[in-house]
Amino acid sequence: MPILNDIYEAIIKGDIANIRRLTAEMLEQGSSAEDILRDGLIKGMDTVGERMQTEEMFIPEVLLSAKCMRESVEVLKPHLGAESVGVAGKVVIGTVKGDLHDIGKNLVAMMLESAGFSVTDLGVDVAPEAFVKGVKDYKADIAALSALLTTTMPMIRETIEAFVKSGSRSDLKIMVGGAPLSREFAMKIGADGFAIDGGSAVKVAKELMEKKSS
Repeated sequence: MPILNDIYEAIIKGDIANIRRLTAEMLEQGSSAEDILRDGLIKGMDTVGERMQTEEMFIPEVLLSAKCMRESVEVLKPHLGAESVGVAGKVVIGTVKGDLHDIGKNLVAMMLESAGFSVTDLGVDVAPEAFVKGVKDYKADIAALSALLTTTMPMIRETIEAFVKSGSRSDLKIMVGGAPLSREFAMKIGADGFAIDGGSAVKVAKELMEKKSS
């Protein structure tokens, strides 16, 4: 359907000027809000994430695409059922205790939301017990832990240990990310996944949800 492809292309280009009109036209022609969300917006942001990973797109362009998606979702909201929001899974995200960096964490949260996840952002300097409470309160499927300082890397391990001690680890998938981290470190401390940036975070989160449901 040409107009649906137009929505997909508008997301990739960050076409703020036309996205609301295109979305409204799609609804008027009888397409469901769920189809527009899934096959236009989320599909477009998946491509944005892939291009970010391959450095065909950079953060300013990604932010524009995400803003474009939010504009379209505002048009779709009255037509979306509550069950259509966050269909991909629930994520609790935060930067670990002792670390106040939030740019990378915010970008990951934004990309996850754009991919259809329901995201609860606990902020920065989040203590292990606050992560545990957040996961329980929001019934999260995934905990996403961020650390940007080498000195706060041990806090990633402490937070995972807190999940184990609380009894919430068995049902929870944990992904970690941040400049000083690596896939090897993530596996060594008992995480389920590692993401280097917002684009890869979406891919990892989707893979973890597939494992969780299998």
